[in-house]
Order: sequence, then structure tokens, then C-alpha cells
Amino acid sequence: MLVKPKKLQPGDRVATVSPSWGGAGNPGLRWRYEQGVKRLEEIFGLQVIPMPNSLKGGDYLYQYPQARAEDLMTAFSDKSIKGIIANIGGEESIRLLPYIDFDVIYRNPKIFMGYSDVTISHLFCHKAGISSFYGPAILTDFAENVEMDPYTINMVNRTLFSNEIIGEIQPAKEWTSERLEWIEANKNKRRTMQKNTGYELLQGSGIVQGRLIGGCMEVLEFAKGTEIWPEEKYWENSILFFETSEDQPEPTYIRYWLRNYAAQGILQKAKGIIFGKPKDEKYYEEYKHEILKVMKEYALEELPILYNLNFGHTEPKFILPYGAMAEIDCTKVTFSILESGVE
Repeated sequence: MLVKPKKLQPGDRVATVSPSWGGAGNPGLRWRYEQGVKRLEEIFGLQVIPMPNSLKGGDYLYQYPQARAEDLMTAFSDKSIKGIIANIGGEESIRLLPYIDFDVIYRNPKIFMGYSDVTISHLFCHKAGISSFYGPAILTDFAENVEMDPYTINMVNRTLFSNEIIGEIQPAKEWTSERLEWIEANKNKRRTMQKNTGYELLQGSGIVQGRLIGGCMEVLEFAKGTEIWPEEKYWENSILFFETSEDQPEPTYIRYWLRNYAAQGILQKAKGIIFGKPKDEKYYEEYKHEILKVMKEYALEELPILYNLNFGHTEPKFILPYGAMAEIDCTKVTFSILESGVE
């Protein structure tokens, strides 16, 4: 069982970190970072503390992965900090691995949140034995043009500020992946929202329950075979969550990756799978085809699979606490988290 961190409360100090790309500190993007911070302060009443290296810019942080790791360790070991939120993802968090002290994380359980390449930092937490949160980042969701999406605000409040059972996660009514350039001139321009069709049951029947584990599929590839790849026991009776990045990987990669999970015996151990909405809904049908193909190849046609959920590289989004007990109801086509994410 993973240790749950304590819930956030207004007035709490939270750290912002750049475990991957350091763009939050680039002069042209500082306004975006500050906009995200303002939302944390005004909507959630938090005090925001940037970690010492987190705003030194993309070039510096690319060159010094140890500086990024140091920020993580500083944020975890500082008793006055109650939560840590990643500025954004990227593609190189795996380079932090040599500099991580898992004992520091284990001894200081606290909320840690981010998505995409932050999957690697979630696996650091996972190895240390604490639950973390696959969810919004500063430069994306918190800094959304004009205002934060009410769906995301609701999910942050339900998951991080409350120790009540999270419960059923309704699909967002609308979604967007529109890429409006991050320039200050666009600050007051809303992105175009599209009607969301809701969740889709790809296969399976009945109701299944399992503990959440997963992340961004491309990023999980970095971790395979390393010391942070979860032990076998964590895949047992799990509900896997998978999503793909803004790189919009070709459908064949979904096939290759899922075959690997089957070859490892992971799919066979799972109780069910949920897939996030593909970025821009590109390859929406093609991904489904590949998923079902692999399930057939491995005689897993009974495994419940829900598709098109609002997490990962889509806005707005909900939050997935690693290790929390979740449920897929194939009859009602619903997804629920059956416990609180925090103490």
C-alpha cells in the first residue's frame, strides 16, 4: 500500500518545480508561470514558493539535471511545504534518477502533482512508497488563458483539499487541445472548446475494482528495466491508466507498447484499463483498433477497457491518485475512485 499524503488547506505553502523542461523560467514564458501561480493563490488560497533552480530557464536545467533533482529533494525535505506541483513536462526527467534520494521522499510524504514526463517523478514517489497525483501542471491547466476551467478546479478541490471519498468522475462536457501560442498577446483569448462525447466502453462486462497505476505511455518506456519500474505486486489487481502525449504517436506504437505489457504479464494481472483522450482526438479510432487487436492476440477480450477519459494531454482534466482503489462499471460506463486521495 502506498502512503497517502495529508490534504491541502488554504494558507498552505506549495513548491513549484521543473523536473523536466525548464521553460517556466524563460523570459518569454515567465508571464505564463506567474499567471499559474496567481490562480493557486487566488482560487485555492495557497502560498507558492518556486524552488531555487526551477526558474533558471530551459538551457540551464537541460544542462544540469542534478539541479532539477535538488529542487525535488529540497521541496520534499522542507517540512513547511505541504505540496509540490510541476511547472510542466518535457522529455528528460529520467536523467534525474542518479540524484534521487528515495529515503527523503519516503520520510516526507506530501502531495506531488503533474503529468506527461512527470510520470518519471511519479515513479520516484511510487518506489519510495508514497501516493502521488497524475494531474494538472502550472503552465498548462493553472495558467489557462482567461480563467481556469471549472471542471479542473472542482477536481483539484475534490482530490487534494478533501479527505472524503472522491467518488464517480463525470466526463467533462467540453474539451480542448487547441494550441494557442503562449505569448502574452494571447492571454485574453479563450481556446475553442468542443463537445465531449463522454466515455466509451471498448470491451468487458460487469464491475471491476483495482488500484491505479500508469502514466504517459511514451514516458513509461524510459522507465522500463530501471530501478523505478514498479515491482510485480503493484500490477496485481490494478486498474491501469494510459495516455499519450502531444507528440501524437503513430497507432503502431500503441500496439508495440501494449504487446510489451502483455509480454511482461502486466495486462493479465490487471483488472481493467482506462485510456485518456488522445491529444486533439487524432488517431481516435486508430488507437481503439490497436488496443482491441492486442487484447485479441493475448486472449484478453474480457478485460474491461474504458476509453476517452479526461486526463493527461487534454483540458480540462481530472486527477488520478496512484495506488487509490478505483472502479470501472461496464454496464453504466462509469469510472469512480472509491477512496480519498489524501488523509
